[in-house]
Amino acid sequence: MRRAVFAAACLWIAGTAQAQESTGIKAYSKFDFVPGATIIAYDDVAPDAVGDFPAGWNTTASGEVVTIEGKPGQRLMFTKGGIFLPELRATLPDNFTLEFDLLASTTFTTGTDFSVNIVALPKINVPAGWQGADDRFTFTANPSGVSRSDKRQAGTGEAAVEAQAEPFGAQSGGLVHVSVWRQKERLRVYLDQQKVWDVPKAMVATVKYNSILFYVYDAAPDYMYYLTNLRLAVGAPDARNKLLTEGKWVTHGILFDVNSDQIKGTSYGTLKEIASVMKENPALKVKIIGYTDSDGDAAANLELSKKRAAAVKNALVTEFGIDAARMETDGRGASQPVDKNDTAAGKANNRRVEFVKM
Repeated sequence: MRRAVFAAACLWIAGTAQAQESTGIKAYSKFDFVPGATIIAYDDVAPDAVGDFPAGWNTTASGEVVTIEGKPGQRLMFTKGGIFLPELRATLPDNFTLEFDLLASTTFTTGTDFSVNIVALPKINVPAGWQGADDRFTFTANPSGVSRSDKRQAGTGEAAVEAQAEPFGAQSGGLVHVSVWRQKERLRVYLDQQKVWDVPKAMVATVKYNSILFYVYDAAPDYMYYLTNLRLAVGAPDARNKLLTEGKWVTHGILFDVNSDQIKGTSYGTLKEIASVMKENPALKVKIIGYTDSDGDAAANLELSKKRAAAVKNALVTEFGIDAARMETDGRGASQPVDKNDTAAGKANNRRVEFVKM
C-alpha cells in the first residue's frame, strides 16, 4: 500500500527534476568545486531491493529504497525522523570531497531540515549521541533555501549561523546537488552552483573524523527527502602537475546524464581547471579520452565514450575559448578499467575522462 501511494505522490517529479539534472554548464559559471582524485565510496542504492533499507547503511529510524516514475535509478527515502549513517570507511582523509543528490517532495512548504554532519564518533558506526561528540561540523539544507551551520571542537560548541541559498522546493523541482570539499581545516559547501559555506577553521587538523551521517528530525508525506549518488573521493586534484610533468590527468569530475553525452552543469569546476592549465600553457596539446564502466553493451559503451570525449572538447571550445586544433578525442568504452567492475565505487572510478599530453 505504501509504495502504491508513494508512486502516485511522486508524479510531480518527472518533468521539473529532470530539467534540474540537465542544468547547462553556463549556469555553473561561479562553481569552482573539483572532486577528489580517487573515488573511495559510491552508493546509488542500486544493488538494494526496492522496499528494503539499504544494506550499506545504519539507522536509528527507518527508510526504504524506492524508484520514482520518470527518473532513472533508485533513491533512499527517509520515512521516519532519525539518524542515517552510510558505512563509508574508518577515518576520513584530510582532503576529501563528498557529493550526493538530494530530492525534496514538491509539497514541502514547511518541515524539518536535512542535516549533514562530519563527526569524530567515539565508536565508528555507532551514531548515538553524535550531537554531543567532541568534534563535528554540521550544515543543513532545506527547500526554503535557508541553510544553518554549527560546529563543536574539543567539546565546545558554537552557536548556529544562517545563510540563504537558492530554494530547491516546488518551484525548482525539489532537487539539489550537494557538494562538500574538505582541505584539512577548511570546508566548503555548495548547494547546486552556489557556494553557501566556506569556513577556514571548520575542522580540527589533528582530529580523526570517522563518520558522515545525516539527520532528519521528522518525516511525513508532505515533507519527505530522498537521496542517491553518494560519492566520497580522496585526494586534492592536481591537473597542472599531472598533465605537465606526468603527461596525463585522470578526472572523475566530468559527469554526464545517464546514457548520454550531455555534460552536467556540476562539471564546470573540473572543465575550468583543465581550461586554465591549457590557457597558461599555450603550446600544450591534449588527447581527450572517454571511458565507461562495463555495464551494458560493449559496442554501445565504446560509441558513448567517443561521443562524451567529443562533448568535452566542444565544451572547452565553446565555454572556455580553447582552440579546437589543440585537442583530439577518442573513446575506449570499458576496455581499460582502472578498478574492479564488481562494486559501485569501482564502476564509478572506471567512468572517467583522461587528458593525455600530446
